[in-house]
Amino acid sequence: MKNDMSLKIKHSLRRTIKTIFTLASFVAFSSFATDLKVGDEAPNFNLQATTGDYYQLSDYKGKQAVVLAWYPMANTRGCTIECKSLTEQGYLIREFDVSYVMASVDPLDDNRDFAEKTGADFPMLSDPTKEAAKSYQVLNMFRVASRVTFYISKDGKILKIDDDITPKSAAQDIADNLAELKVLKK
Repeated sequence: MKNDMSLKIKHSLRRTIKTIFTLASFVAFSSFATDLKVGDEAPNFNLQATTGDYYQLSDYKGKQAVVLAWYPMANTRGCTIECKSLTEQGYLIREFDVSYVMASVDPLDDNRDFAEKTGADFPMLSDPTKEAAKSYQVLNMFRVASRVTFYISKDGKILKIDDDITPKSAAQDIADNLAELKVLKK
């Protein structure tokens, strides 16, 4: 009887620990914390796109606002939904005087495959060294980028950091944020 009770307690304790570990992992994966804040100078980046071209934030300074949408991993469900939103409804974003890109720490070939599969008509940047992801403080415990979108003004300042992304409505949400931030229309 005592052994049965001891065994039940052990099983219950294991389930509790497993549940706590699972919840802690989810929170650590989905939570986002950064020292970057609105008004800060956005870190420069120089990343290769799926087209082979390189994109550098400093090239836009004084010319155009930039939306930098970090995503965790090419060819995954949520990222595919987000990318398709930006592809199918990108016209909403293109109404504004802004360049928009998606970026991940995936190798360039993975992003090329992803861009082809989703029909992406905007630059998809690769950061395989993870240096840009580190400078934007989006690299999470799984060594992939958290889903965070940065809105950067013409003068290179961070206008908004959005870590509450709904992949399905990403394009509409970006357009709404650009309007709210009073980014000029074309």
